This record gives sequence, structure tokens and C-alpha cells, in this order.
Amino acid sequence: MLFHKSLLFFLTSFLGISLISNAQTGAQNQIDQLADKVEPKVIQWRRDLHQNPELGNFEVKTAEKIAKHLKALGLEVKTGVARTGVVGILKGGQPGPVVALRADMDALPVVENNTHNLPFPSKVKTTFEGQQVGVMHACGHDAHVAMLMGAAEVLSGMKKDIKGTIKFIFQPAEEGSAPGQVGGAKLMVQEGVLESPKVDAMFGLHTRSDVEVGTITYRPQGMMASSDNFKITVKGQQSHGGTPWMGVDPVVTSAYIVTALQTIVSRQVDVTNAAAIVTVGAINGGVRANIVPSQVEMIGTIRALDVPMQQQIHERLKKTATSIATGAGATAEVSIQEMTPVTYNHEALTAHMLPSLQRVAGTNQVKLTKPVTIAEDFAYFQQKVPGLYLFLGGMPKGADPAKAPAHHTPDFYIEESGLKLGVRTLANLAVDYLNNPLK
Repeated sequence: MLFHKSLLFFLTSFLGISLISNAQTGAQNQIDQLADKVEPKVIQWRRDLHQNPELGNFEVKTAEKIAKHLKALGLEVKTGVARTGVVGILKGGQPGPVVALRADMDALPVVENNTHNLPFPSKVKTTFEGQQVGVMHACGHDAHVAMLMGAAEVLSGMKKDIKGTIKFIFQPAEEGSAPGQVGGAKLMVQEGVLESPKVDAMFGLHTRSDVEVGTITYRPQGMMASSDNFKITVKGQQSHGGTPWMGVDPVVTSAYIVTALQTIVSRQVDVTNAAAIVTVGAINGGVRANIVPSQVEMIGTIRALDVPMQQQIHERLKKTATSIATGAGATAEVSIQEMTPVTYNHEALTAHMLPSLQRVAGTNQVKLTKPVTIAEDFAYFQQKVPGLYLFLGGMPKGADPAKAPAHHTPDFYIEESGLKLGVRTLANLAVDYLNNPLK
């Protein structure tokens, strides 16, 4: 009897695995065919968006184009989410879980050099924080939007076979909002974008100008750093520059603080756990060479790839600055503004979806990557639901990564031949998860 039960369990398990495998193969073939068909549109959408970029929370025309496309596909469409965001909902022909796919929409205040002689460069100018600036998709968000629009068209074409619901989330202001404003992913979450219906898992990807086309890179746990801004105001006592002993010099005190802050990462936290950075980006104080000012202000950024380390750095930064100031007879006021959490890939979800990535791109083209100390507000979604964020290669084949134009620069460039892999990746992640959700 025990033998028969074991045999029955084995056959049932084998049959289940075979059915999942067959479903994946059939869905992948269908996705591949539809992705081939939509690729020219994706390239054209990307070029149009690149030529007509808009800054964060002002993506009005971009949102209109997205909404028009999603409505034409027959999706339920919500606009004005987190100011200019767009959400499309595709309800499959069969019941099942809910997955979300996300793309960011905003450009940057950068003047494009067009060193690559694109026939579709941005020539847009606008006002940003009181200054006339150029506007450029210098981080690949134009490609992200185009790929998600393509994935929406692919998945709409196989609606009757989809087991569950897919949310297409087009997010504004990933690069940040105006000072004092809440925006981007954080505001989307606050407005309930992950509810009604409730999202079970979420996926997103970002082009990389220094990763070869055809390659996907990933990392479980901390993949991109938290980003926090700090401000330290050192207050002393003003005096004549020729008689500094008659006051308390906040400039010298600040110099000691700046130096000591660099020992937080190098000497006060365990950097074998995760990388971290403390950077002072600006320091201001005084108006004349012969006057010791009454106060100095410095601002900077904290980056961490581990939440406990992030909080430890906050505590040590405050203690370091205030203790040094007190020792010098001055005072230090420290404020820390948490901007973006750690982009933390859910470990079980990452392992669960890795076979899908390897099947889509090829096992040798899916690579474990080092974490990076730039930030990404996809992290706000990951705080609420299991999420997986990936990097997609955008560098021409055979190019030197060391010479690839960096993100956020006027020479930024991505190769369009990699866009179809992005469409296929998003579509396969959604379908595979719905067919075989994380337990």
C-alpha cells in the first residue's frame, strides 16, 4: 500500500510539473510571436517619447499617449494616479492571482549632446526650479514605458488564456518630486495602487548602458541602495578673523565633522555585511575672509544596502556631529530625510522566477550582479508586496562597459535592439507567475 501511495504521489507530482512546463512553453511561444509583431511599434514609441520628454509630475503628454494605447487594447484605465500616473488593468479569461508590472515615465533636466547622431534627439527646454534647462530621457525611462506598452499589447492578445489579473503601472516622478512634495512610487502606494485588486507580486526592470544587449542581471536582497539626505547646521560664535579666540569657529568645527563622518563607514559599521556611503555634497558659511561666521551648513547623502545598517549610520552620524560640536564649544543640529528605501528583491520570489528569466534570455545571459549605490523608488512597492527588480542590457554588443556613457549624462545611449527582450521578459514574468504563483 505504501508503495502504491508513493507511486501515486510521484505520478501526480510529475504530471503537475509537466503541465506547468507545457503551459510555459505554449505561453512563451505565443509571447515570442506577439513580441516580434509589436517590436516595430515599441521602437517607434520609444523614439517619440525620447524626442518629447517631460519632467517628473509633468508627464502630461506622455500619460495621454499611454492611456490612449491602453484604452485601445480594451483595458480598464485609470489616469491622474499620483498626479500624472496611468494604471491599466487586464482581467484574464480565467481566475487567479494579481501581478503588477511597472515602468517609470519621467525625464531629467539634462541637455542632450546627441553624440550618437540619433535622428530623434530631444530639443525640449523648460523651467526647473527657476532655471531654464534642457530635458532629456537620460536614464532610459522612455524605453521602460515603450516596453511596458508593448508587454500590455502582447498580454492583451492572449487575454483568454491568462489566469488572473495584470496591472500595468506607469509611474511618474521616479527621479524625484519638487522640494516638499510627495510623489512617485510613494504617492502611488499611498493612493492605493496596489489595492483593488490587491497585488500579489510585482516586477520591474531598468535598462543599463554598461550591460550588453541580450543580458539580464539580477540580485536577491539589496540590489540598489537607500537614499537619505542629511543637513547639519553648526552654530558657533561670530568673531573677527584676526581674533578667532574671541568666538567659536563653526568652520573649523565643520571641517572636523566632515572628516569624522568618513570614519562611520570605514571604522564604525561592518562593511562586510553590505556597502554604504556617507557623502557631504555642499558646505556653506561666511561672507568675508576676515570674519568667522556664526554658523555653517552642510548637506549630503547617505546610501546603504541594508536596513539595519542604514539606521545605524543615521544614529552614528547624529552622534558624531553633535559630539564634535560640543567638544568645540559649538552646537550641531542634524536632520535626516529618508528619501528612498533599499530596493530589496524578495529572496523567494527571485529564486522562483529565475528559471523564467533563464528560459527567456538563455541561461548564460542571466547573470548575478553586484549591488549598486544609486537608488530606485520601486522600493516603495517592494515594502508592501513581494517584488523583483532587474537590469536589462542596453549596451551594443562588443562595446567596452568602461566607455559606456553613464546614466544621467548628456551622452547617455541605449541600443534599441534590446527592447524586445524587455517586452518578452515582462510578459513571461507575468504569465509564469500567474500560472505558478509563489506559495
